[in-house]
Amino acid sequence: MTKSIATSGFVKPGFEAVREAFIENFERRSELGAACCIYYRGEKVVDLWGGIRNKATGEPWQENTMALVASTTKGLAGLSMALAHSRGLFDYDERVSKYWPEFAQQGKELTTVRQLLSHQAGLHVLDMPPEKNLIADLDQLAIVLAGQKPEWEPGTRQAYHAITLGFYESELLRRVDPKHRSLGQFFQEEMAIPLGLDFYIGLPEEIPNARLATLHRVNLASAFFTMPIQLALSAMNPRSRFRRSLLGSLPEEREHIYARNLEVPAGGGVGTARAIARAYGEFATGGRNLGLREETLQQLMAPAVPPLHGFHDECLKMEIVFSLGFMKPSPENAFAHPSSFGAPGTGGSFGFADPHAGIGYAYIPNLVKFYLTDPREEALRTAMYRSIGKTDPYLEHREQSSTCGQGDS
Repeated sequence: MTKSIATSGFVKPGFEAVREAFIENFERRSELGAACCIYYRGEKVVDLWGGIRNKATGEPWQENTMALVASTTKGLAGLSMALAHSRGLFDYDERVSKYWPEFAQQGKELTTVRQLLSHQAGLHVLDMPPEKNLIADLDQLAIVLAGQKPEWEPGTRQAYHAITLGFYESELLRRVDPKHRSLGQFFQEEMAIPLGLDFYIGLPEEIPNARLATLHRVNLASAFFTMPIQLALSAMNPRSRFRRSLLGSLPEEREHIYARNLEVPAGGGVGTARAIARAYGEFATGGRNLGLREETLQQLMAPAVPPLHGFHDECLKMEIVFSLGFMKPSPENAFAHPSSFGAPGTGGSFGFADPHAGIGYAYIPNLVKFYLTDPREEALRTAMYRSIGKTDPYLEHREQSSTCGQGDS
């Protein structure tokens, strides 16, 4: 007999399949607690939440429950950098050292902002692990970041900057922002407040534990059955590039569910699915409320520029496409129309913008599973696209392009 799980929220008529997939995740895919939100052409059409917020106490996931979303945070950081680009604060194809002179050492002199944001700078590991005191001291952290030697010539290879990406983005932003704000501050003041987002890159002290979902992780050994073998082996090997790129786990505190007042822009964001979907939905529909320039949006939508040796990732041991702080769809990872951009997080969370369809999408769970493409998330995304009449937006695009090409010949 299937156990009944309490779920709440709404779906607009036509999107009932998403609710069905959401409920099915609890009934068939061991979901504990989760939320899913979708904006379509500027309108919120799905806003669902349900299950258990805290497994130890049995407290339910509420409408405003927030969760740590790991690398899904990278997407919100990327949107912040894009907004700064739209304001004319930097050029993606300019050298980082133009804005941050101290960066020009140890072979990084010619590194461009595009290469840095696209995991092509060879700076996925730090010689000095970022302990809590270092992360909190942005001036000292900047010295460590500037002094890091890349593992290879920037622009030649790709390696996932699992944690370092956000630190480099934040310092670059501090250098170009007239107010010298960190990435978390810039995001809060320029995006979160104007759009009304319940999301923080640097969780404030005043957020009560009662609003936060506790994370529950399945055994890491399960990755051998759910992830590509080379990636699973890298995750298990403490000397692998992938493990070294993680730089240890985020600092924990006894009195809080998550660390407070600490910015880790590549993996420490805390918020709701509603906030993530709203932010991506804004970019998917032109970004008028933020004054986003069309030129910036076109940069995000454009095909990624590969490093010299292609998109094979030296940390993840697979082909994956990154561009300007985001993951992009590819034949091996066709999650949406090729113009889309977003970021997944360890454990299953995912958020992205699909400007072609006008979609802002987000899913966050608190049961951390290890998949390359989490079946729970995939079920929701598939139901979403079917609800708007698209069964495979990436394949559909390729077929249309092929047909157009034949017609032009």
